Amino acid sequence: MQRHYGLDWLRIGAFAILILYHVGMVFVPWDFHVKLPGAWWVAVPMMASNPWRLSLLFVVSGYASRALYLRNRVPWRFARQRSLRLLVPLFFGIVVIVPVQPWVELSSKYGYTEGFWHFLTHDYFRFGAFGPIVLPAWNHLWFVAYLWIYTLLLALGAAVLPAAARRALQRAFVAVMRGPALLLVPIAWMVLVNFVLFPGGRETHALIDDWVAHASYLPAFLFGFGLACAPVTLAAFVTRWRESSAIAVAAYALVAGIEIRWPGNTMPAPWGTIFSVARAVEGWAAVAALIGFADRFCNRDHRWRPMLTEAVFPFYLIHQSVIVLVGYWLRPAGLPIWLDAVVLVATTVAGCWAFYLIGRTIAPLRPLIGLRRHRSRRTGVDPRPAVA
Repeated sequence: MQRHYGLDWLRIGAFAILILYHVGMVFVPWDFHVKLPGAWWVAVPMMASNPWRLSLLFVVSGYASRALYLRNRVPWRFARQRSLRLLVPLFFGIVVIVPVQPWVELSSKYGYTEGFWHFLTHDYFRFGAFGPIVLPAWNHLWFVAYLWIYTLLLALGAAVLPAAARRALQRAFVAVMRGPALLLVPIAWMVLVNFVLFPGGRETHALIDDWVAHASYLPAFLFGFGLACAPVTLAAFVTRWRESSAIAVAAYALVAGIEIRWPGNTMPAPWGTIFSVARAVEGWAAVAALIGFADRFCNRDHRWRPMLTEAVFPFYLIHQSVIVLVGYWLRPAGLPIWLDAVVLVATTVAGCWAFYLIGRTIAPLRPLIGLRRHRSRRTGVDPRPAVA
C-alpha cells in the first residue's frame, strides 16, 4: 500500500484544531485545569469539532498502523515497534511534561501553596489521590495510552486468528462498508453506545472504567485498519463526501441551535436526546466527509508535509502544558477575552515549535518526544509513516 498524503494532511489539521480546542477549554464553563474569564458562546464553535476530532485521529492512526503492520509482518515485532514508539514518550510525558498541569490546577482551584519543585519532588509521585486529583497523571496523553492498548489488542488478534479468518474479516468489512451503510452503520453504533449500552455515560480517560470511550474509539481504530486495504470503501467516501458534508453541517446546526437556546447543558426533554443524537450524526458524517475530501483533493505531497507530519506528535505532547501554564500566568493580568486568546494561541504555537525544533536536533531527546532516533539525511525529517 502506498502512503496516503491526504490522511497525513487530515492528521496535521486535526491536531491543529486540537490546539485551538484546548485553548477554548480555558474559556468555556466546562471543567479544565486552568480557567480564565470567558463566555458560554465559546462552546458553540468548539462543538463544530467536538464530536469528531478524536474519532478521526483514531481512524487515521488505524490506517497508518496497517502500513506499519504490513512492513513488520510478524505481530510481536509490530507490537514491539509500536510499544517503543508510544510508551517512551508517554512515560517521558507523565514524568516531565504533564506535572505542571496538576500543579496549576491545585494552585488555582484548591489553594495549594507550594511551588512547582516542591510539588514535583514531594507530591506528584504519590500514586494515589491528592485532594480531587489522582497523581501521577497522564491528562491529555490518555490518547497515546489508549492507542498503545488498541495496538496490542490488534497485534494479539493478528497472532491468534488464522490468516483465512483475517482475510474473511477484511472481505466482510469491504462488503458492508459501501453505499448508505458507510454512514448508517457507524452512526447507528454511536447512538447504540450512548443510549443503550452506556446511557448517560461519560468519558473518563482513566482506562479501566472508560467503557464509553473504548466503545467509540476502538471501533474507529479498527475501521481505519480495515480501510487501509479497502480501496472500494475509500472510493465510496470520495463519492459521498458532498452528502456527508451536508449531513454533518445540518447536524451541527441543530447542535449549535440547541446549545444557543439552552446553554450549559440545561436543555429540557426531549431536546437533550435530540442534541445527543445530532452529535452522533455530526461525529461520523464529518469523519466520512473529511476522508472523502482528503482523498479527492489533498492526496498529494508538498515540501512542508514531511516536517509537519513529524512535528505533530511533539506538538501534541507539549501543547496542553504550554496552554495551562500560560493561562495560569495570564490570570492576574485581567486582559479581555480576545487578547487572552491571542496570547494563548501565539505562545502555544511558539512553544510547540521550540520544543520540536530543539528536540529533533538532539539525538537522545528524539525518542522522548516521539521521533525516530535517526533523521533522514536527505530531508532532515523521517519520511516514513508516523502514527501518534
